[in-house]
Amino acid sequence: MDITVQELRQKLESGEKFVFIDVREPWEYEEFNLGAQLMPLNDLINNAWQLEEHKNDEIVVHCRSGSRSGMAQSVLRANGFTNVRNLTGGVMAWQDAFGATKP
Repeated sequence: MDITVQELRQKLESGEKFVFIDVREPWEYEEFNLGAQLMPLNDLINNAWQLEEHKNDEIVVHCRSGSRSGMAQSVLRANGFTNVRNLTGGVMAWQDAFGATKP
């Protein structure tokens, strides 16, 4: 199940607990980020085991447009993660909706 930028903003503003991962590259993260843990897609693919303790927790993954995070979502699901959500439209959708406002 995916998540919209509006739903994500509500979760962040209410202080809800979930695992939040940005699968973009470090330079993209430095340009603009939503405060998620940076884990570039290749790192996530090779090190999904590092997230093992969160197998049944809600995990929200995002990238620039939703494409790489869609791959991350598939990889995590294939590794038995049960509640992985992809941010629809990624950072681009966030900026379209909220400009440069960070959560």
